[in-house]
Amino acid sequence: MNIKSIVAAVAVATMSVTSLAACGSSDKQSSEKPDMLSVWTYEPTTSAQYQAWKKSADKFTQDTGIKVKFETKSFTQIAQNSSQFLDSDQAPDVMESNRGNGSAGMLASMSLLTDLSPYVDKYGWDKKVTKADSSMARYTDKGVMNGDTWYGVPSYAEFQRVYYNKDMFAKYGIQIPKTLDEFEEACQKFKAAGVTPIDADAGEYGVMWLWWQLISTKADNKFMDAWQMYKQPVDWKGEAFTFATNKINEWLEKGYISRTATGLKAEDTNSSFIKGDFPIYQTGTWNQSRFITQIKTFDWESHILPGSKMAQGCTGNLLVIPEKSKHKDWSAQLLNNVLSEDIQTGIAEEGGIPVVANVKSVKNDKNKAMIEEYSTFSKKNALSYYPDYPASNLTDAIPAALQELVNGTKKPSDVEAQIQKAYTDGVKDMDVKN
Repeated sequence: MNIKSIVAAVAVATMSVTSLAACGSSDKQSSEKPDMLSVWTYEPTTSAQYQAWKKSADKFTQDTGIKVKFETKSFTQIAQNSSQFLDSDQAPDVMESNRGNGSAGMLASMSLLTDLSPYVDKYGWDKKVTKADSSMARYTDKGVMNGDTWYGVPSYAEFQRVYYNKDMFAKYGIQIPKTLDEFEEACQKFKAAGVTPIDADAGEYGVMWLWWQLISTKADNKFMDAWQMYKQPVDWKGEAFTFATNKINEWLEKGYISRTATGLKAEDTNSSFIKGDFPIYQTGTWNQSRFITQIKTFDWESHILPGSKMAQGCTGNLLVIPEKSKHKDWSAQLLNNVLSEDIQTGIAEEGGIPVVANVKSVKNDKNKAMIEEYSTFSKKNALSYYPDYPASNLTDAIPAALQELVNGTKKPSDVEAQIQKAYTDGVKDMDVKN
């Protein structure tokens, strides 16, 4: 039984026990104006996007008189139980959904999300959001991203950048690298001076993101179409895949990445970089606002890994309208507010990357540079997304394989074989290929 069948079976069984779905309920919209819309999210209430959504809701209430009630769920609640909630009368009017084939794509393929095409035409969302940025909002009938049908609205974006401790570079007389060769030369100089250069964790996703960014220095759209969209078989012996695994292994052997990374998690590496313990740290731009506010003892700058052809990242989690919603037109109007220029500019000022904004109005130079760098890749459709999107098992399987590399318990070819098997099995289990 594939994953979609399992999810559907669990949803039916759960609702028969808990009576979540009322008999004879209709999916048709109510003709009456509601007093309130319900919105489920799992964003931290301090995040740039949550604050933007709240501001958007306030504007919506001013314009329509309809109140908006936000309910904060846990990521696990929505990730594990959304198919049950969405197929019941408990479904909210709007919900935050994780992106990708194994999340929003699966829900769309199960007919649990509203086809937003009429609202895309009405509000011109496809004119506001670039094709690359809308790829996570559009799915095929199989639930594969970058399809033709909109099922969600993105309101922000993020990608992986390398953050440099400029004071440490100056102390050791090393230049901020502009090419991958210069990056490795900088690592060699730091190591020769007794400094481990790269801050990385293998206990969660740090090494995986670094590995995928190295793939993104060699990969092209054909490789990404194969990996992410299953358009042709993945070239497991090609340069992109083998180069990245061998390069991570080389950096481990040379001490550019410590083998103690195997026991570290993201918060460990975040904290160590903030304290000034490492000169180099690749992480997601979601940490940008934190670095701006918490780094007090040194100056820093950030760029995508030198030599990258593609940016690892994409638009953030989606706002979707459940098929069971009785107030779809009003919900779509609320979503449209989220894409307004003033709301999007607010995301930028808080340290996020908006999908629609006037970059010239952003006052913080570091935030402006981050947004402009993302835009250069997004506009030319050069996003590599994240490596675990093709199948739900890869979020655990790829880091586990790379942890073997960090531990030194498997050689690169064995790690590659382990990832290949996990990918092949996971995609087959997802039942997304034609």
